[in-house]
Formats: sequence, structure tokens, C-alpha cells
Amino acid sequence: MKYPNLREEKKLWRKGYKKVVGLDEAGRGCLSGPVVAAVVLVKVNIKNHLSKKFKEIKDSKKLSPKKREEFYKMIMNHPQIERGIGKVGPRVIDKINILEATKLAMKRAVNNMKLKPDFLILDGKMKLNIEIPQKSIVKADEKVFSCSAASIVAKVWRDKIMEKYHKKFPQYGFDKHKGYPTKFHKKMLKKYRPCKIHRKSFRPVKYYDR
Repeated sequence: MKYPNLREEKKLWRKGYKKVVGLDEAGRGCLSGPVVAAVVLVKVNIKNHLSKKFKEIKDSKKLSPKKREEFYKMIMNHPQIERGIGKVGPRVIDKINILEATKLAMKRAVNNMKLKPDFLILDGKMKLNIEIPQKSIVKADEKVFSCSAASIVAKVWRDKIMEKYHKKFPQYGFDKHKGYPTKFHKKMLKKYRPCKIHRKSFRPVKYYDR
């Protein structure tokens, strides 16, 4: 199995960029809750500080919740890794659409970093209207170490938010599906109608918000 690596970061380091970051998001396809973006900066000398376990890092979607939590703690506590997190709530998502909300969450994540990045690596075909050089790579979260790490941070951070919402709105089962459009979530949506964290512009939320 191929794991994400530092190949892209190393190429950019050789070109003179020293603060290269990877970005990714979580919650874009959900019916409720925020969209969360994370940015991860790996320092140039990180290759000398990576444990063997870190080399097994993968896109968050390919990890079990237990493994995600394990990597999340490693990323958040590693002295050679800087992080930033941004989120945009459901009301703003409804107002500006999910694509623009995702971009806004990413900008907020970049702005919330202690260090200002000098190059961004984004997943898919995403482009940010921001004065920092950037590159989009299809499936970057499966290929690029910093993007894969960002996907884990975004996912775990968002899951924790949804677990808090579950305590407020237990009938929807947010602790299980985290707002994704599962069969159970749709069933509860039909039964109880949308709550304040549902995205009213999304189907089927829109249908039941009548």
C-alpha cells in the first residue's frame, strides 16, 4: 500500500519555500453542522523527527476512528508540525453556498496559524483567492503528507463538535453519523424536522423545513 509522503513538500523546499502547508476539509457533504478546514505545516527538518508510526498516516476517510484519534494527537503535539483550524457554520453555508463556505473555512484556517505560510497545497481542484502561491493536486489527501495530516485534524475536530451537538439534540444521532446523510439521519430528520444546526439550503433538509 502506498502512503502519503513528503515528496511534494521536498520539491517546494528545494525551490526555496520553507513554510509549505497542506489543506483539507471535513463536513462538506453533511446535512448539518459546520464545514471545518485544517492546515498543516511540516517544518523542513521534520524528516529527521518522523516516527515509524507517522509513516503509516493516511487520508482520514481510510482510517478507523481509533486510528484517526491516535494520529490527531500525534499531529497536534508534534514540535515540528504547525496547525491552523477554521470553521464556517450552517447559517453562513446557507447564505453563501458550501463551496464558498469551504474556501472561507480554509482562509480562516490559514489566518489562524502562528506562522504565515509561503506556499499552499490544496486537494482536488480547489483554489483560494489569497495572496499566497498555491498548487492543487487531485487526491492530495492520499498522496501528500501535510494534506493527509490536515484531513485528519479537520475530521477529528469536526467530529468533536458534532458530539457536543449530540448532547443538545440527541434525537438526531449526531454522535453516530456526524451530520452525514445516512438513512437513520434522514429518518430522524423526517420525524423531528430540522434543528438549528441543519443546513436549510440542502436537500432533503429543505424539503422538511416547510
